[in-house]
Amino acid sequence: MKEYLLTVTEDNENERIDRFVRDELADLSRSYIQKLIEGESITVSGKPVRSSYRAKPGDEIRVITPDQLIPDILPEDIPLDILYEDDDVLVVNKEKGMVVHPAPGHYDHTLVNALMYHCKGSLSGINGVMRPGIVHRIDKDTSGSLIVCKNDLAHESIAKQLEQHSIKREYLAIVCGTLKDDSGTIDRPLGRSRSDRKKMAVTEGAKRAVTHYEVIKQLEGFTLIRCILETGRTHQIRVHMASIGHPVAGDTVYGNGMKTPVDTKGQALHAHILGFIHPRTGEEIETVAPPPSYFEMFINKCQKV
Repeated sequence: MKEYLLTVTEDNENERIDRFVRDELADLSRSYIQKLIEGESITVSGKPVRSSYRAKPGDEIRVITPDQLIPDILPEDIPLDILYEDDDVLVVNKEKGMVVHPAPGHYDHTLVNALMYHCKGSLSGINGVMRPGIVHRIDKDTSGSLIVCKNDLAHESIAKQLEQHSIKREYLAIVCGTLKDDSGTIDRPLGRSRSDRKKMAVTEGAKRAVTHYEVIKQLEGFTLIRCILETGRTHQIRVHMASIGHPVAGDTVYGNGMKTPVDTKGQALHAHILGFIHPRTGEEIETVAPPPSYFEMFINKCQKV
């Protein structure tokens, strides 16, 4: 049996409980969550509710799932590009194409397998055996900085900073088209797409999401931009940029099919700068992950004459 305790914030006010739990526990399908609700394995402040229950700020939602057979997740000697490391945390420059943590059907060759080998068992256990040390994620085809926690003290501190939106997260992206403004802010709520649960979409009544962007360089047919996240929703930059008509180049999910001058192997998006308060010392830590080589190749091929 596994138990989760979730707390509703103002961002989730009036959201259906089955959708709220689905967004918080992405490994559980909505139909499975509805079965748990019917079986009273999901309660609000200790009381059973229906799937149509609307969440209220401060609600404590307890989710109990039955025991499932969990495969052994094994350490693997996979090279890591480490930007910072001490006894509490490390920051890794995740390569494009690497999955962050194991999931059904994909139990090896992930960042977690590599971390287990590198850290020799010294990883936070808060997120369970499938996600040791993992406190936040970036997409498989997004490269760049990711914080990993080596113990529960670090995990709780970084998780709180993420919740308070105090961690500095700056991305580089190459987007399609020419932006008319040198900078801007996209403040549009994001939630699961109602037509495709694997995708996110701008959805009224969903969680607030805010992305600030600045133009770095105008290219032929594309624009190199800097994105600063005020919030950190799933696929936030990709959905937000697509919503204003400038999807990330190479994005096969939210893109417009525009051909790129080099093979980006997915979205041209890179987590460039990461800043946080060290969980033990209180020191301000900032790391910079150099962009992958295809960024320079892309820019050189699209230079304006």
